[in-house]
Amino acid sequence: MLTYISIIVTAIFINNIVFSQFLGICPFLGVSKKTSSALGMGAAVTFVITLATVVTWLLQRFVLDPLELGYLQTIAFILVIAFLVQMLEIIMKKIAPSLYSALGVFLPLITTNCAVLGVAILVIQKGYTLMESVTYGVSTSLGFTLALWIFAGIREQLEITELPKGMQGVPIALICAGLLAMAFMGFSGIKIG
Repeated sequence: MLTYISIIVTAIFINNIVFSQFLGICPFLGVSKKTSSALGMGAAVTFVITLATVVTWLLQRFVLDPLELGYLQTIAFILVIAFLVQMLEIIMKKIAPSLYSALGVFLPLITTNCAVLGVAILVIQKGYTLMESVTYGVSTSLGFTLALWIFAGIREQLEITELPKGMQGVPIALICAGLLAMAFMGFSGIKIG
């Protein structure tokens, strides 16, 4: 039980995928203008990362490792992730068309979101069991969603704040992202277990 708590706290706060490992920066900067879009993107990424983690873990353990095809890991994982995102896109178009249109071009970008591939590869490198992998995948996704949601709230506030012309838009967004990363570094001293 302590192992799972350690995985959860570490993935969400201490080694946040965005602020500590610098994965998923593209959607972090692109979708984080409204909290509603950020939460929708976070939910979509959580679903894809969790499902991709399970499928790629099974693929690695029961196909690639036994057949000694480990060198195909990256390409195999990319194909699995692309397939899962296409399925998610079709499902969201039918079930939640407003969220689908709100995410717009960013939904297909989940395919190239390095956080999804990064988590799939990290669980293999860390030697996690299937349940630990799922826990890590969900926790990492929640950390990604938390980062996205906090940053979206800050950016919404920045829209109504008067800023010097040279600081508007991307410059102040990058400064805020850096400050958030430094704030999350404060969790690095936490020891669990």
